[in-house]
Amino acid sequence: MSVNERMNSIQHVHLIGICGTAMASLAGLLQRSGWRVTGSDAAVYPPMSDLLAELGITVQQPYAESNLFERPDCVIVGNAISRGNVELEYALDQKIPLESMAHMLHREFLCGRESLVVVGTHGKTTTTSMLSWIYQVAAESDPAVAPSFLIGGVAENFGTSFQLQPTQPFLLEGDEYDTAFFDKGPKFLHYFPDALILTHVEYDHADIYANLDAVKAAFQRLVNLIPRRGRIVAYDASENVSQCVARAFCAVERYGFSTESHWSIREHSTQDGHSLWRVERGGAPWAEFSMPVVGEHNVLNATAAAALAAGRGLPVPAIQKALASFRSVKRRLEVCAEANGITVIDDFAHHPTAIRETLRALRARYPGRRLWAVLEPRSNTLRRNVFQHELVESLATADRVLLAQVYQQEKIPAEQRLHVENVIADLQQRQHPAQLLPDADAIVEHLAAHTRSGDVVALLSNGGFGGIYQKLPERLRQTASSSAEK
Repeated sequence: MSVNERMNSIQHVHLIGICGTAMASLAGLLQRSGWRVTGSDAAVYPPMSDLLAELGITVQQPYAESNLFERPDCVIVGNAISRGNVELEYALDQKIPLESMAHMLHREFLCGRESLVVVGTHGKTTTTSMLSWIYQVAAESDPAVAPSFLIGGVAENFGTSFQLQPTQPFLLEGDEYDTAFFDKGPKFLHYFPDALILTHVEYDHADIYANLDAVKAAFQRLVNLIPRRGRIVAYDASENVSQCVARAFCAVERYGFSTESHWSIREHSTQDGHSLWRVERGGAPWAEFSMPVVGEHNVLNATAAAALAAGRGLPVPAIQKALASFRSVKRRLEVCAEANGITVIDDFAHHPTAIRETLRALRARYPGRRLWAVLEPRSNTLRRNVFQHELVESLATADRVLLAQVYQQEKIPAEQRLHVENVIADLQQRQHPAQLLPDADAIVEHLAAHTRSGDVVALLSNGGFGGIYQKLPERLRQTASSSAEK
């Protein structure tokens, strides 16, 4: 049997690290395509655990050789999986074919389709969700543009992070993180975009990129893959972005708040929880928008999505209708509870810039209300001291700050570790209320005792945060019940 015949006969695929956002989405796409899908992971938490449960895909725990005893035809190895993982070692010993998520996605779903990719160190999940919803709404009058998509989060308009259609457009969130233990290049280099949105380029992923120049080099390599007939929509207020698109072979259109931008945002305001703005295209009036999502960063995201969609021929009324009904993304400024007069927000903040923009957006959405920032330093960047000063500046946007200990600090080299006590000290030196608490349980008890009706509590983590998303609302409701009984 030839290699191609063998690959075409694959029926059973197993995903190691299936609860990653992209991995769970790929699992869903493969299942929709008729594959038998199994998977395993060490950490299971919403929203991807909920998505997999809805799909009927059981997550096997813990990692074990026995999970592969049925001998799948292919094993997809998540990029968080490294040598020493018992399932990976078994697959290597048994010579079970290995694939990366990104390569499998390209081979099975992108070849022969129109690949539209959203990239950037911030904003790509929300922007991809916006672009997908624009295409979905446009498909009401033109079924040919019904989108397939893969997003690194659950888009609330769809209730899922993926969709598969027989039509041409395939919309992707392109991740700059590495691909697999055997492929250390960025995942987005597998996607060969026909058109690209580039939101922001900053130093991130300090575990795999040595410095900002290394990050920019990755984006420059992606830009170099886009054909001459393609198009790039790029943020206009970043020198890093400008450097990344400077040598593109295709048309580049800039978007932002500058009057010189090709897609220029004008008269942005926030009213009753809605963002209002208009856009000029090439210096001429183009369209006005209203969206029930606030924050300058989300207006930028929406404008980028609108620009790319318009450039692909989608009509303005469909773009306006889609943004007016856009419902955000799970774990992006998501209201996860209203309890005892307190609003609890879940946000996937993983970088000082993302934290700052999240807190600024909450200021706009809830003017005059006391804002708590509750942070678990969990991402591979936040767990390091490379952005300690920027982290202090971002957290100072809130009225009160609570920090948990760094997640798995022992896995970070001692000289690189973020010391949260120093962050607390810097905030306190500014007369800014800040406190370090040992874990989620201690934070919950502190908030139950010190919050008051009208407060907004932003829970900031890119992980499970010790179950705080369930524990805090429950504890606040208990406090409300106790008060009522008295």
